Amino acid sequence: MHLPPSRSPRKLSALVLATALGAVALGAPSPASAAPAAAEADYLIGRGIADVTGEAAETGMMGYSSFDQKTSGIHQRQRSRAYVVADRATGKRVVYVNADLAMIFQSVRQGVLARLQERYGSLYGEENVLLSATHTHSGPGGYSHHVAYNLSVLGFQNGTYRAIVDGIAESVAKAHDDLKPGTLSLGTGTLTNASVNRSRAAFDRNPAADRAAFPDGIDPAMTVLRFRQGDKDAGAISWFATHNTSITNKNTLISPDNKGYAAYAWEHDHEGVRYLDNTPGFVAAFPNTNAGDMSPNLNLKPGSGPTEDEFENARVIGERQLDKAREVYAGARPVTGGVDARLTYVDMENVTVRGQYTTDGKEQRTCPAVVGASTLAGSVEDGPAIPGFEEGMRTPVASIIDALRIDTPSWLATCQYPKASLVPTGLLSNVHPVTPKILPLQIMRIGELYLVAGPGEFTITAGLRVRRTVAQELGVPLERVLLQGYANAYSQYVTTPEEYDTQNYEGGSTLYGRNTLPAYQQEYARVAASLRQGTPIGRGTAPPDESARQFTFQTGVVYDNPPLGKSFGSVLTGPASSYARGSTATVEFATGHPKNNVRRGGTFLEVQRLEAGKWVRVLDDGDWETTYRWTRINGLTGTSKATVTWDIVPDTAPGTYRIVHHGDAKNLLGKITPFTGTSPTFTVTG
Repeated sequence: MHLPPSRSPRKLSALVLATALGAVALGAPSPASAAPAAAEADYLIGRGIADVTGEAAETGMMGYSSFDQKTSGIHQRQRSRAYVVADRATGKRVVYVNADLAMIFQSVRQGVLARLQERYGSLYGEENVLLSATHTHSGPGGYSHHVAYNLSVLGFQNGTYRAIVDGIAESVAKAHDDLKPGTLSLGTGTLTNASVNRSRAAFDRNPAADRAAFPDGIDPAMTVLRFRQGDKDAGAISWFATHNTSITNKNTLISPDNKGYAAYAWEHDHEGVRYLDNTPGFVAAFPNTNAGDMSPNLNLKPGSGPTEDEFENARVIGERQLDKAREVYAGARPVTGGVDARLTYVDMENVTVRGQYTTDGKEQRTCPAVVGASTLAGSVEDGPAIPGFEEGMRTPVASIIDALRIDTPSWLATCQYPKASLVPTGLLSNVHPVTPKILPLQIMRIGELYLVAGPGEFTITAGLRVRRTVAQELGVPLERVLLQGYANAYSQYVTTPEEYDTQNYEGGSTLYGRNTLPAYQQEYARVAASLRQGTPIGRGTAPPDESARQFTFQTGVVYDNPPLGKSFGSVLTGPASSYARGSTATVEFATGHPKNNVRRGGTFLEVQRLEAGKWVRVLDDGDWETTYRWTRINGLTGTSKATVTWDIVPDTAPGTYRIVHHGDAKNLLGKITPFTGTSPTFTVTG
C-alpha cells in the first residue's frame, strides 16, 4: 500500500461537556479564528458519529457490481455522521445524516426510522429525517431489499444490514443527546481539480444555456455549513460533486474512499477526534451532490489521476476537498432562518408530466423501470462492469445479451426509446422487488439552505434543472438550493432527456425513461410549494417493507480452527525488532472469521505504544496508516489468518510498540468466543 506523507501536527480539541437539552454550553472563549457568531443562539445543535462497518470478509462489495470483488479486510472503517438542528423559536427540528456507504436504500431508511420511532416516538420521522450516502464503492453490500442491488453480492447480507441500521440510528441518538444552543454559518467556494466529466459527449447534448453554467463541464461548487455550539465549533457539512471512486474494483479492503479520507483528516488530524473514545467531538461530513457524471479519476481511467496509485488518489482527492472546505469554512458567514421539511412518496413509474417540464412542451409519461444494455458496460472511467457491453448501445448484441435479456413488451420499449432494453425490472417487480417503484421525494430547510433529497445519481445538468425549479418555486437564490444525491432511497441515475438520448452508462441506467428528470422537476416543485406555503403535503403511498422476502446464496461461517499447534491469537509471523520511520511493520495472527463479530464500534487491531510503563492505543483499524486483512488458509479445516500492517509515517514518535489483534472464533457447536493476540515488542527509531 502506498505510504502516506507525513501528517499535519495533531491537536486535541477541547470537548464540550454533555448537558441537558437546552442548557448553555460550557468551555473556554472561542479562538480568534472563529467565525463571527450571530447575535443569539437561534438553534439547538447536536452532532454524532457512529460506526457502520459491515462484514469484513467474504461479502460482495457494493458499487461496481463485480462478482469477484469481495471484502477481505479493512483499510478504514465506515462511519455515519449525524446532525440534529432544532429551531428554538418554533420547536421544529430536522435530522441530517451522511454515511460512508455506497447508497442509502429504502431498506436502510425503513430500518432506521423504525429504530428512531422505538426510541423517540414521533419526534423523528419520515418527513424530518434525511439520510444520505457518500457513495463509496469500497464497502460490503447486500443491504438492499431489491434484487438488482444484491445480485452481485449473492443476496441479502443481514450482518451488514444490521451494522448499517444500528450505526446510523446510534449516530442520530448521539446527536440528539448532544443538543446545545448554537448558530449556523454558510459559505461557498469553487474546487476545480477534484473532478472531471466522465460523460462529456452526453453533457454536450444539453442546450447552450445549461452548458454555460458549467464552462469546464464540471460542477465546481463547494458549499459548507458550519455548526457552533455556544462559542465552540462543533462540526461542518461540506457538499461537493465527485464520485467516491478513487479506489478501484480491484480493491477488496473496506474504505470510505476520498470523501471518507477528507472527513477523517479533518476530525482526526485537525480536531483530535479519537473515535473509540466515544466522546463528543468535531463532526465533519463530506456528502455528494449531483455527481452522476463527475469522476475523481482525472485521467478518465480507473485509479488514474492525479497519480497511478488508487489509495494515494483517494488521499489526494480527499485532501483537495478538505483544504477547500476548511478555506470556505473559515470565511462562512452567520445565517438565520427556520428549519422545516416536506416529504411525499411518488410512484415514479406512473407520473404524467405536464408540458411545462417536457422538452417538446407536450404532456408525457414516465415508464416502468428498464435496465438498459449500456448499464452493464459500467462507467469505463471509474469501473467497467461486464465485458462485451459498451456505452451508447441502442440495439442488443445477440451473442452477448440473449443469455441475460428478458423480453420487453413493445409498448415499454417504445416508452423507453432509444434505450436498448435489457431487463424490464419494473414489470418483474410486480412479482418480486427488483428495482424500486415508489420513491421518497423530500426537501429540507436548514436556515437559509435548502436540500433537495434525490434518491439516485443526478448528473450536474439534471441537478441544475431541479435546483432551478425548486429555487423558483421557493423564491430563493439558486445557490441556496443543493441537490443532495444518494438520499433516502436508490433508483440508479437521473439524466436530462438530451443526455438520455446518447444512452451512455448514465442514460442506460435512468430507469423510468426519457422523462424521468421532468417528472422529478414537476414533483419537487409540488414539494417546494408546500414548504413555501407552510401547508401539509399528501404523504402518498409508502413503499412496502420487503424484509420478509429476502434471500441469500452466501454461506455463513461453519466453524473456525487455528493452525496445528497454535491457538487463536497466536503470532504466526512476528515483527522485526526495530523499524525506521517511513517503513512498514507487519504481523500475522491465527484468527477466526470476521463475520463472527463485525466489532462495530470497536476494532480488529491496535497499535500500542509503551508510555510510562503502560500500553496506550495510538492507532486502530479506522486509521489511514493501518490495514487489517483476513485470509483463508484452509477452507476444509476452517483455518485463517489476520495480517496487520502499519505504515509508520515520518512524524511517528520514536519508542517501544506492539501490535494487538482482536478477533472471534466459532466452534462446531456454534458458540462464538472472543480472543486477543499480542505481538512481541519492537522499537521505532528516528
